[in-house]
Amino acid sequence: MTALASRTALVLSRAEWQEREDAHHARADELTAGRRERAARGKTHPVDDFLYTYYSYKPALLRRWHPGVGVDLADAAVTPRAAWRWYAPGSAPASLRVDAAGLEAAKPQLLDLCERMLRLTAARPGRFGCFGLHEWAMVYRAPQPRHTVPLRLGQEGTDAVVEGHELRCTHIDAFRFFTPDAGPRNQFVPTREDQPLREQPGCLHAGMDVYKWAMKLGPLVPGELLLDSFELARDIRALDMAASPYDLVDWGVEPVRIETADGKAEYVRRQREFADRANSLRQAIVAAWRGPQPTG
Repeated sequence: MTALASRTALVLSRAEWQEREDAHHARADELTAGRRERAARGKTHPVDDFLYTYYSYKPALLRRWHPGVGVDLADAAVTPRAAWRWYAPGSAPASLRVDAAGLEAAKPQLLDLCERMLRLTAARPGRFGCFGLHEWAMVYRAPQPRHTVPLRLGQEGTDAVVEGHELRCTHIDAFRFFTPDAGPRNQFVPTREDQPLREQPGCLHAGMDVYKWAMKLGPLVPGELLLDSFELARDIRALDMAASPYDLVDWGVEPVRIETADGKAEYVRRQREFADRANSLRQAIVAAWRGPQPTG
């Protein structure tokens, strides 16, 4: 798929890579502390726990550090990492590196999808007129509540907001949860098949999905970028719920009232910031995996 063999390996001494690994562990532990503490008590949080249930990746996976492609880890062959999947001997005795060629040969379709989603989404102009109404469409004229959290405006008020706006959702994994009455009101009919051709950087769910693609790429992505993508997804989820129809004040979430002009302006401002962060990460992930891309 790529000329991986031609890439000159960066060699990290054992002290260098262990320092990076230790820093990664500390950062991952800080990011997941709330989830792990709640899980130990059998408690959940309607906002913070979403990333763990929706994407089904446990904190332990976030904690595992990988150097990425083209990096030799000195003396790693005498550590537990030697038993990890997708590692191979490096250029120096007792060193290890990520077996990028082996992983790509084993999972060509998955990796092709990941690359297409990252590249095509980053290259497409963002749309910033949805105002987070996908969450509202999921409860539009709902016969029963979707969640136990109450609606800020009640059912009638929520329905009125949907009816007073045009639904413009481009993300299949949001659209598929629309109520039967909301689906036909959407400007688009996104499908799984056309997802690579429809995904755009203004979409909050597409921004959260950078974390999903990074996780699917596994050891091909440096651990630091994986945690960056998780942190982005966490921040986006906070806005997603703040702009939702739910009353989450008791959970420490102040609403972004997208039913008002000021709320719309705040949502779009933050949406644009997330689009920039997500595109920077998409490009960084591809560059770390595939190497510098030709320009012009």
